[in-house]
Formats: sequence, structure tokens, C-alpha cells
Amino acid sequence: MSVDLEVAEPAPADGGVPAGRGTWSLSWHGLRTVTVLELRQRVRSTRWKTALIVWFVVVGVITMLTTGAFAIISGDQSSDESFGGMVYSIVVGFVLFLGLLVAPTLSSGAINGDRNAGTLATLQVTLLSPAEIVLGKLAAAWIAALAFLVASIPFLVWALVGGGVSWLALLTTVLMLALVLGVVCAIGLGFSAVVSKTSGSAVLTYLTVGGITAVLPIMFGLLVPATTTTENIRVWDVEPGYTWEETTAPECEWQTHEVDVWHSERTWWLLAPNPFVVVADAQPLNGDPEALSEDGNMLAVLQYGVRYARTGDDGPQDWCSGYVMDGDTVQAESPVEPVEVTDQLVWPWGLGFDLLLGAAGVIVAVNRLRVPTAQLPQGTRVA
Repeated sequence: MSVDLEVAEPAPADGGVPAGRGTWSLSWHGLRTVTVLELRQRVRSTRWKTALIVWFVVVGVITMLTTGAFAIISGDQSSDESFGGMVYSIVVGFVLFLGLLVAPTLSSGAINGDRNAGTLATLQVTLLSPAEIVLGKLAAAWIAALAFLVASIPFLVWALVGGGVSWLALLTTVLMLALVLGVVCAIGLGFSAVVSKTSGSAVLTYLTVGGITAVLPIMFGLLVPATTTTENIRVWDVEPGYTWEETTAPECEWQTHEVDVWHSERTWWLLAPNPFVVVADAQPLNGDPEALSEDGNMLAVLQYGVRYARTGDDGPQDWCSGYVMDGDTVQAESPVEPVEVTDQLVWPWGLGFDLLLGAAGVIVAVNRLRVPTAQLPQGTRVA
């Protein structure tokens, strides 16, 4: 397959782009040209092929070790549905973790690497618009990332066959993983247009991904004191004056106490952009998330946890029921209804934020490739 590059007309004296080709001009031919050029370069790269093979082997080993470990623990792989859910959630989490490590390397050197090699200017003097160059490079990086995801699908199917997970969940998982990898590639592309060194753009991409994956959840935890208030709450408590040294069981009654209440519903949005939360919350689980989380399904744990945080809990509390005295339970049935966790989705908010980050990366990259450039950093190679 041949790829033709048309040389652009000289730029007008007023500093604009060649006539008929604006900064954001797009055509299928231009996108295809850049994408094919990038993919050919990657296919010829032995390092990329080696990384793909290593990825396949590592994910396979983790899947087999996880399956074997749970098979030994449970002793019956076919009858325990939660077994399949646990293995599936572990494999999905591991694939996402590896994807967040690999994806930045696929795009963080796409622009500054070509600029340092003197090949970027060759594309810029053609009729290709800056948008076509950037989106073509993004498409190539995304396709390369999807190749790693496709290599993981057999192991996701293997884990799914264990039971406890539907085929719709697999489709949702693959779709969400693909979108998250695309966002990371777009972020890396933006930094590659801003920073002259490929190592610098890679570090900034990792820091950004680490920020939404680790820093925001840490902030969510650190803000607990700031979102905790003292309020008067109805409490199902033991009768006033009762001491636990008595031999008779206490009577329970409603009282009002000043209680520290954590309003997690005010800061739940800090958890939403986390890629693991996005993937987990989008899963159509087979059963109640709270029950599945008790069985060890990590996707259910994340889904239930983030939705519980969004719900908050400032209702009445039970401080009396369930205590055991001399073998007798103090009022086994509690009058306090359990918190009804919201069924409102969290992942659209998180994915929307992540997509905005990716879009910002693309916009920055396109603006940095405008020709002629008003100002370049000192030492930047043009051709």
C-alpha cells in the first residue's frame, strides 16, 4: 500500500495556513495517511512486537495463577459462581493496571519524537492539516493500545466462563477499557506536543494518570475531617443509666445523641474519574452489588463503595441491637433500616471528566502544530 504526501502551498504572508486547509480541517484521506504511516513504523518496530508478546504471557500467567489459587481454595470450580466473579475482577483490574502503564509510552513521544528526528516538519509542509496529523497519530497510538487489549480478551473470556459474570459484562468491560486507553493516549499526545523531551512528556503523562488514579482518592480520604460534622441523630440505644456489668439484658429505646457524621456525598466526585471506578461502576453485575462485594468480587466492591459514598449516611443509628450477653442476644431485630444505596450511575461523570482531559490534550497538540509557529522553545529542531 502506497502512501502519498502532497506538498502544501507556501503559507500566506499574513501568517495563516495554506489556502483551503485550516488548522482543524479534516479529511478521511489525511487521517488515513498519517495513521498508516504511524502504524507501519510501529509494525516494523521489534520492541513493540516484543512488548505485545510479553503482555500476552504476563496476563496469561496471572490468569492461570489466579484460577489455580481459587480452585485450590474453593475445591470446586464449577459450582461456586462467586469464584468466577473474583477471578474475572482480578484479571480485569490487572489488565487495566498494565494498560495504564503501557498506553503512555505509545503516544507520549509521537510528536516530540518526530520533531527531534526531523520528520515532523516533513508532514507539516504537506497539505495535511494539524488536526489530521494529531488525530492520525492518536488513532495509531489507540490502535496499538487496542492490540494489547485484544491480546487480553481470551483470558477475560476464560475468567468469565468460571461463572458469576455475564457476557454483557465482558462487552462493557472491553468497551470501557478501550475508552480509558484512548484517553490516556490523548493525554500523552498533548504532552508530547508541549514538552521537547520524550522522557519528560512520558513522565508528565504518568503523573496525570497517577493523579486521577491515586491522588484524587487520597484527597477523598484526607477530606474526611473537613466533611465530618457533629449533628443530633436519632440513636437506638440502651436505656439511660444501664451498665454492662448488670446480669439482665438492657432495654433498647430511641434517644438523641450528638454524633459525628461523615458527609461523603459531598466529595464522592473525587473518586469518579478513577479508571478503576469507571470500569467497575459500568459493570452490569449479576446480583446485588453489596452481596457480591461480600463474596470478594472486586468490581462489585468498587461499584458498591463509590455508590455508597455518593449516597452518604446521616440517618438513625443502632447502638443496641445484636449484643450478646450470657449467650442471649439483646434484641436481635433492629428497628433501623439499612441505608438504601443509590442506583445512580457514577461512571458517566468520571468518564466525562477523563474525556475532557483527553480532548484538552488533542486541542493543545493541534494548536502546537499550527504552521507557521509564532514561537518555539530554544533548541527545538524544525527540520
